[in-house]
Amino acid sequence: MSQKILLNQKEVTIILHRLACQLIENHLDFSNTILIGIQPRGVQLASRLKQILEDEYQIPAISLGFLDITFFRDDFRRGETLEANKTQIDFPVENKKVIFIDDVLYTGRSIRAALTAIQSFGRPSEIELLVLIDRRFSRHLPIQPDYRGRQVDAINNEKVVVKWATTAGEDSVELITK
Repeated sequence: MSQKILLNQKEVTIILHRLACQLIENHLDFSNTILIGIQPRGVQLASRLKQILEDEYQIPAISLGFLDITFFRDDFRRGETLEANKTQIDFPVENKKVIFIDDVLYTGRSIRAALTAIQSFGRPSEIELLVLIDRRFSRHLPIQPDYRGRQVDAINNEKVVVKWATTAGEDSVELITK
């Protein structure tokens, strides 16, 4: 098993600020835009982006929610034990611009599940996708991000692991080959 650092702490910080600036360019005041972190791994990224937008770019009162997609996944009934997370969306979704946020876009199946799950909370006017890492050669569904931190050419026996300072001590992205 080998391990390669794709992004170090400084590079992750630069990418987070670039993504925040791209969001500002497209959404300006965020009064009609909500951020939705896809459980479990999109939560850290969504929280960090909200913090950057509010603290460093003075965007007030950004709505942030977390969406659990466990029971909407297409592998839910395949015998694999899945652990559910908590959905926390305490604001209206109806006619809002929703930005799904996840750490790694791999097959696209999680995003398909999120598209189905969000309908339980209303009908958004628009949905966009923001990911830190886009694994472009692994897609099973025709889903592409609107915002991407970095595109990675990883094959199936390689795994992209995102680590956050709040849980791992520092921000980094690693490519692990089995």
